[in-house]
Amino acid sequence: MAIAREESSKTLQPKEARTSTVWLSALNPADSPYVITTLEKEVIDLIRLHGELTKADFVSFTNYSRTKVSTCIDSLITRKVLATRDSGSFTGGRRSRVYSLNGGMGLIAGVDIGATSIDIVITDFRKNVLSRAGESANVREGPVVILEQVSTIINNQIEKLNKNINELVGIGIGVPGPVDYANGTLLSPPIMPGWDGYPIISTMQDFFPFASVVVDNDVNVMALGELAHGAAMGVDNLIFVKIGTGIGSGIICNGKIYRGTNGSAGDIGHICVDKHGPICHCGNVGCLEALAAGPAIAQRGLRALLDGKSQILKKYYDRNGGFIRAEDVGDAAREGDQSSIEIIRESGKMIGDVLAGLVNFYNPSMLIIGGGVSNIGNLLLSAIRQGVLNRSLPLATRDLQIIFSEIGLDAGVIGAVNLAIDNLFQIVTMSNQI
Repeated sequence: MAIAREESSKTLQPKEARTSTVWLSALNPADSPYVITTLEKEVIDLIRLHGELTKADFVSFTNYSRTKVSTCIDSLITRKVLATRDSGSFTGGRRSRVYSLNGGMGLIAGVDIGATSIDIVITDFRKNVLSRAGESANVREGPVVILEQVSTIINNQIEKLNKNINELVGIGIGVPGPVDYANGTLLSPPIMPGWDGYPIISTMQDFFPFASVVVDNDVNVMALGELAHGAAMGVDNLIFVKIGTGIGSGIICNGKIYRGTNGSAGDIGHICVDKHGPICHCGNVGCLEALAAGPAIAQRGLRALLDGKSQILKKYYDRNGGFIRAEDVGDAAREGDQSSIEIIRESGKMIGDVLAGLVNFYNPSMLIIGGGVSNIGNLLLSAIRQGVLNRSLPLATRDLQIIFSEIGLDAGVIGAVNLAIDNLFQIVTMSNQI
């Protein structure tokens, strides 16, 4: 759903990145609902994973005493982090109380910035989606234009919800490039001129001063979304692969995102698969992304059409007004077009060959395929599976699942919401910790 952009009188200019925000008022849990102890973090994480829980559930999951758990829960209720109600079941005696996150604690924005689009959801603190919007965009226009567009969409959504801008307490942003996670800045992103080192966090906080802002690579964010609400729930070791304008992966290791030393872990799109292949936009030759991502699939489809090998693709070419998209190649393959079937199989095999190396090295229990090009369907997935299984060791693939994302294009915004909530809470170590 597109939202008309409004003119903003505020010009965005680079500023020094901020390490703190208005919302973090103190380093004492008694003063701020977002500064918590380790035990309180455990309780919050259990609720986020399982939903409503009783005190008995917390004791069972943590092995802490009921008294210790009760003190922790009471503190979180006092600071309005948790809400409570009587359970519906009754077996005689006192009814059990169940505890959940307080949905009224504030609004969260999940932002997925793609190469050609922006998708945003607004949720309450329980991650119930209250509003969603999407617009076309071009990240090559630079951070000033794109972040102003993001801010306008968020403002419009909050206004439509009849909420106040100061109720927005968290913003999670996924961006299509390598991110220095500690600083929230992009590092030499190949398809994002003007974004290198740009202070995204401070820029967004100029518009939303009461919000904690966090930025990560878009595929890491999608992996978090799948981990929280998709096929990866309960899976500790997996790789999420996004196939779209580019190709990248998010690595979950022991239940957490693995970012590497400088935030570039998982950038599989620039692994060389053909030393005599085309020049990639990163400047190297024969990268996986240059040969098997969406634009490469579309370009190969166009070449097949111009060579007279596909009348079916010509139908899509004429319908589009003179161009071919990757999804057109997928649609043509479903109609039985042999050139399109061959393009998809070869693209899937190249991706599968690269993933086979990762499987041998990392031994994940799951590979999840997502991104816009994954909508091509089972022909692509089958080719990826074949490539992985043919080149991986039997032990590495014995328990390996290779599947499509369960939440599809929502993975980015869902993951961004979870990233924002993770970033809100700051753990403080106290000598008198309960």
